[in-house]
Amino acid sequence: MRIIAGTHRSRQIAAPKGRDTRPTSDRVRENAFNLIGPVDGADVLDLFAGSGALGLEALSRGAASATFVESDRDACRTINANLDTLGLNATVLCQDVLRVVSGDRRRYDLVLCDPPYDYDRTKLVTHLPGLLAVDGVLVYESSGREGAPQVPGLEERTSRKYGSARLTLFEL
Repeated sequence: MRIIAGTHRSRQIAAPKGRDTRPTSDRVRENAFNLIGPVDGADVLDLFAGSGALGLEALSRGAASATFVESDRDACRTINANLDTLGLNATVLCQDVLRVVSGDRRRYDLVLCDPPYDYDRTKLVTHLPGLLAVDGVLVYESSGREGAPQVPGLEERTSRKYGSARLTLFEL
């Protein structure tokens, strides 16, 4: 895996070993950021971060800060290693995503959410609107076999399928 664009373009990043993490492909990440647009100065929240590829891409493209949330300890170590390799500073929370989002009162310009495809998102989606700043964007990655997820309180901007993944962008 590699960073697609920005100050760390073409730099390699690691992915956690095993099959518990499903890294977002280079192609899907590139298309996601084409849909999102510029992220200069953005505060980013990367939920179910895995390798951290989405948040790292945002930082490389000029985001001001990133908070990575991941419950798997090996994945957290991988995110920290990727941050060290790229010389970036960010916050890594090795905690349950639902616990973090239910207690987080910060607002983010960009929320990246890539839960496991079999994840029960019923409780999660109720907390997502409260994480977005005015003019903020939520990018929700789901299985391409499903329709676009519904997030009460947010308006769907677009939903696109890329191979086995679907990207749906929401805004307030």
